[in-house]
Amino acid sequence: MPNNQFKKGELYSFMTGKASTAIARRLQKNMKHGGIEITVEQWSVLYHLWKNDGLSQQELCNATFRDKPSITRLVDNLEKLKLVKRVASKNDRRINQVFLTEQGRKLEEETMMVANNTLNEALIGVPADRVDICKEVLQIVYDNLK
Repeated sequence: MPNNQFKKGELYSFMTGKASTAIARRLQKNMKHGGIEITVEQWSVLYHLWKNDGLSQQELCNATFRDKPSITRLVDNLEKLKLVKRVASKNDRRINQVFLTEQGRKLEEETMMVANNTLNEALIGVPADRVDICKEVLQIVYDNLK
C-alpha cells in the first residue's frame, strides 16, 4: 500500500524545492548584505572544497548534483575571483583537481556563519525534534531513490 499521504498534485519535489529555493534566495541576499560577492552556487562548490580540498571536477559534479558544463562554468568563475585553482592530476593529466587558494580558504568562516544564520532564520519556530524527523525522512527518501 502506498505511503503517499499527499493530496493529488502535491509532490515532495514541489514542497522541498520551494523550501530549498527560499533558503537559497535568502542565503544569497544575506551574503550580499554581508558584502560577500559570490553566488550560492559558487558557495556550494567552495563548501565541498572546504570539506575536501583537491576534488576533481567530476567529484564536484557528484557532490553538488550538477552537470559537467555547470561545474566547469562555476570553477571558471571561481578561478577568475582567485578563490580556486585547477591543477592537472599527477596520476591522470586528463583530470583536473580543484584546490582552494588562500583567499578561498579565508571565506569559509565568514560564509559558514552567514549560512548558519540563514538556516537558523529559516527554522524559527520549528522544534528541534521536528527538524530531526524531517532530516531523517528526507534521507530515507534520498536513499530509496539513489
